[in-house]
Amino acid sequence: MSLQQKFTGTGIAIVTPFLADGSIDWNSYKQLIEFWIKGKVEYLVVLGTTGESATIHGEEKQEVFTFVQQTVNGRVPLMAGIGGNDTREVLDAFAHYDLTGYDAILSVSPYYNRPSQEGIFQHYKALNEKTPLPLMLYNVPSRTGQNVTAETQLRIARECDKVFATKEACGNFDQINYLLKYRPEGFLVISGDDGLTLPMIACGADGVISVVANAYPEAFSDMARHALKGDVKTAATIHHRLTDIITSLFAEGSPSGVKAYLDEMNLCKNYFRLPVVSVSDKLRQQIRDYISKF
Repeated sequence: MSLQQKFTGTGIAIVTPFLADGSIDWNSYKQLIEFWIKGKVEYLVVLGTTGESATIHGEEKQEVFTFVQQTVNGRVPLMAGIGGNDTREVLDAFAHYDLTGYDAILSVSPYYNRPSQEGIFQHYKALNEKTPLPLMLYNVPSRTGQNVTAETQLRIARECDKVFATKEACGNFDQINYLLKYRPEGFLVISGDDGLTLPMIACGADGVISVVANAYPEAFSDMARHALKGDVKTAATIHHRLTDIITSLFAEGSPSGVKAYLDEMNLCKNYFRLPVVSVSDKLRQQIRDYISKF
């Protein structure tokens, strides 16, 4: 299977389950992995934003990478989230972590520093030279504070041979359309926004890295597969069933929303590491209503 085939369709930006004391809940983690694979998603993304990667460090990060790889045991492709706003630190992480069994790395654009477009390009150029695996860049300006323009993404795609895809979560369809129209052959454009996945695929995108698929893996991956086959009518039916759920996931921050769903489904407990906290009682009741209606 080619790299492009592995990462076409639905990937999940998987949560990291915790216990009340803040330690990782390995039993729930295993249960979730089996649930996701049974839901027939195409791949899993480990320690992305939804996995609360900002509060998991050092050897604990390696424990997560290894645990997921050993539990999955080759049943679906894996992508490791390794990014940051210090280029040298990201390069050190590339050299440090054992990514045996992983197929690619997802690396978010530098946040907080607000680098220029040239700085962003130079960051990915440096990563391209040292990465142990193919790279997917990640543009999410709502979190990083800086958009990676379509022109910069296309420059990276053309000049950085290890960067094979972009996870695009800018929310701007002018930028998305430009990317889709002018991308090099074989370069994947992946939705980073659940609510925009259907229209993005209809315009030529190759899939999604999803949050809602943590809780609804089968439904959301079916939606994406129908859309990729050109059956937009069937895909839209599933899409509309999930739109209120998707909105609720982000109403009070992520992964607070999706963990509330998973707790209601008895798949993991509703625990976090600060500064992430639980959703309000009002939103929790709405989530219960959405689950029962679905």
